[in-house]
Amino acid sequence: MVLWKSLHGLQGDGILSRKPEVELWFEFGSVYSYLAVMRIEKEAEKAGVDIAWKPFLLGPVFQAMGIKDNPMASQKQKREYTLRDVARQCAKYGLKWVEPTVFPRLGLLPLRIALLGAREPWIGSYCRAVMELNYGTSEDINDPQRLSKLMDSIGLPAAQLLEKSREEETKTRLRQQTEAAHAKGIFGAPTLIVGSELFWGNDRLEDALEFAAGRSAN
Repeated sequence: MVLWKSLHGLQGDGILSRKPEVELWFEFGSVYSYLAVMRIEKEAEKAGVDIAWKPFLLGPVFQAMGIKDNPMASQKQKREYTLRDVARQCAKYGLKWVEPTVFPRLGLLPLRIALLGAREPWIGSYCRAVMELNYGTSEDINDPQRLSKLMDSIGLPAAQLLEKSREEETKTRLRQQTEAAHAKGIFGAPTLIVGSELFWGNDRLEDALEFAAGRSAN
């Protein structure tokens, strides 16, 4: 008998127990999502918490909020501060950092593939590889050939995933997931959700995991 992934053991009376879960809503074009994606699996393992990976598009969420332009593209001071701040954070966490030549960079194609793999065991390694391509070497993550090489390098069926990413069903699913993000009150990335509680930003990652673990214990 095959059990779903979130089940992890038996309690005293033989009843299956669930690990607590945190939803990670992220965007490859979001530089603070880079920090969260690169750290979350190790931190979640230490906390005893499962991750539900939730790729979505920030642009339509901004538009639904009445924001016409991405603040990182339209606000010079905020963009410059953010890039410097993330450089400091990468030094703190020991992450690669090359200031992107295009910022924010479009990541529609890798998001569709992340959606396809959201429940697969390779989702974490794939997302980290895409983020490092964007922020560790400043390469075009939306280029099919470059993305294909990346997937080949981590043992994924690149041709199959690229073909699937172009299907209307996949495109529709990403639109629906983005609409779901807006409906949940998400206004930026990364956002972590535990039940009905929202935690915004990489600096709230540990708080979200602690809340999830404590909520489960209680």
